[in-house]
Amino acid sequence: MAGLNFDDLIIYEDNAIIAINKPPFIASLHERLDTNIQSIIQLVKDVNPDYALCHRLDRETSGVMLVAKNAEAYRDVAIQFEKRTIKKIYHAVVSASVALDNLVVDLPLYTDSKRRVQISKKSGKPSLTIFNTIKQYKHFSLLACEPQTGRLHQIRVHAASQNLPLVCDELYGGKVPELSLIKRKVKYGADETNKPMMSRVALHAFSISFDSPDKGPVSVNAPYPKDFNVLIKLLDKYDL
Repeated sequence: MAGLNFDDLIIYEDNAIIAINKPPFIASLHERLDTNIQSIIQLVKDVNPDYALCHRLDRETSGVMLVAKNAEAYRDVAIQFEKRTIKKIYHAVVSASVALDNLVVDLPLYTDSKRRVQISKKSGKPSLTIFNTIKQYKHFSLLACEPQTGRLHQIRVHAASQNLPLVCDELYGGKVPELSLIKRKVKYGADETNKPMMSRVALHAFSISFDSPDKGPVSVNAPYPKDFNVLIKLLDKYDL
C-alpha cells in the first residue's frame, strides 16, 4: 500500500473533523514488527502533526474512520464514543443464507494474550451487536451490523456465535468463498486454481453518524472498495 495519498481517502471534511475511507490491508497504527509499512496514523501525521485518529479499524477491514484536526475536536469525539452516541454501521458478507430482523447478540467478550477474542461470561466485557439482513443470497447474506460497544473483533465473534461466520474469517470459522460454489462450469487455465471471490475478511465500515464540533450532526457513508464491490456483484449475478 506504499504511495497512498491522504487527500484521495477523504470523504468528508469540516473545520474540526475529517472522515476518510480506509482501504483494506493497511494498519490503523504502526505495525509493531515492521515500521516501514505505511499506516493510517503515519499518513495522518505526515499531513499535520496535530491531527489525531479518533478510533481504529482492523488491518483487513475497510471503511470510514474519523480524524480530529485538533485536541479539542479529539476530546469532543472521544466523549461521544465513551457515551456511545456515535452510530456505526458495518456491512459484512457471511457464509449463510439468513433473513435477520434486528437480531440482538449480547455476549461478553474477552481478549486473550494472543489477541484472539472469546465469549466469556466470567472474564468478558459487556458487548452488544445488532444484525439485519440487507440482501439474502442462496449461499451467503449481506448484513448490516451495528455494534453498540467497541470491542476487538466484536462483529466477527458475535456473528460466528450465531453460526454466521464472515467470509474469509478463518480465525473464527469463516471459509474462503470459491467461485465454483455459485457458478457452474468455471474454467481455469492450466496453472490456475479455483480463485477465491474474496481474499480478506468481508467487513466494511459503511457509515458513521456523529456530532461535529464544527457542523453539528453529520452522517458519512463510505463506498465499498473494489474487492467488496466485486464480491457483491458476483453474488448478485450467480447466487440469487
